[in-house]
Amino acid sequence: MFNVIYTILFVIMLPSIFSGNFSHDFGRMKDKLFASNQNAEVLGEEVSVPAKADDTQKNTDTTSTQVADYSPFNVASIGLVPQRKTNCQDLKMWAGSSVAIDVESGTILHYDNGRKQTQIASLTKMMTAILAVENIPDLNAEVTIKKEGLHVDGTVVGCPTSVLCNGNRMYAGEKVHAIDLLKAMLLNSANDAATSLGIYISGSPDAFVEKMNQRAKNMGLIDTHFCTPSGLEIDGRENECYSSAYDIARIAAASMQYNLIWDIMKIPEGQFYSTDGKYMHILKNTDKLLETLPNCLGGKTGFTPLAGYSLLMGSTDPTGKHKVITVLLNDQQRWEDMKSLLSWVYNNYTWK
Repeated sequence: MFNVIYTILFVIMLPSIFSGNFSHDFGRMKDKLFASNQNAEVLGEEVSVPAKADDTQKNTDTTSTQVADYSPFNVASIGLVPQRKTNCQDLKMWAGSSVAIDVESGTILHYDNGRKQTQIASLTKMMTAILAVENIPDLNAEVTIKKEGLHVDGTVVGCPTSVLCNGNRMYAGEKVHAIDLLKAMLLNSANDAATSLGIYISGSPDAFVEKMNQRAKNMGLIDTHFCTPSGLEIDGRENECYSSAYDIARIAAASMQYNLIWDIMKIPEGQFYSTDGKYMHILKNTDKLLETLPNCLGGKTGFTPLAGYSLLMGSTDPTGKHKVITVLLNDQQRWEDMKSLLSWVYNNYTWK
């Protein structure tokens, strides 16, 4: 019965979804339907519902920086919106789920299983980056690396993969700048850097995860539950660690209010030193498309055996005026598929 009702609503609203001028009443009805059946199959495009003006006051964590809610997209208040060209055929991706959204208006440009709840691996670090920028007033602050921050699996500083260590790892007691941990997390996808940032901000990874989930709730992300600052799943609790292509696209769009995050993601490679200058750590961007795609703003990779290979990219249209976020989850051919998705978006949409 739920699928029948949702299908009828989706068919009625399909033209307005692509134009971006969708009904708030339909959006509220949609949320109630999903709230009553979170595990139901999603049959169509998803829309975002503007939050109330006081939604940002609901965060009971008094230690976090108060910022504007980034979940609403007020189409009426913006200028140009993307319009789909006539006779444009849908694009089918090999990814388990995929989404493309216009950053300014929130208009969905491509959607395939976009609200499927699944593990997202290191794409989680986009939320960690937002909270780091918001909660560390001085990113040149000195951070002392704790043992707890180093006891993580997978990619870490000095080890670009879980089986290859060709550089200096961080050690317990080492002092580094917070900005360098942010770079290591976004460029190298270093799990120890993400965990160390969480410990520095909140005292423990668990306390930081509470902050992550509170922010997700404030943003209206109903398909997301974080488990770790890094995106690593917790053994035996893997089903508690999930998000969706649509939710991650919204998080990435929100992160664009902080130029620093995207400036870092455009850096091909670099290095940083402990604050005493004794130890040097090499950084290399994991994004293979960074310097090959035109109008690329940066990207974030992700992989765990459970999540599969994932990729998030930010880019602009050929005029450089309109930003788009694209997300592929669980895609064995993520690099080629991302090229195809971006080409499809910019060949089939115009902003007017």
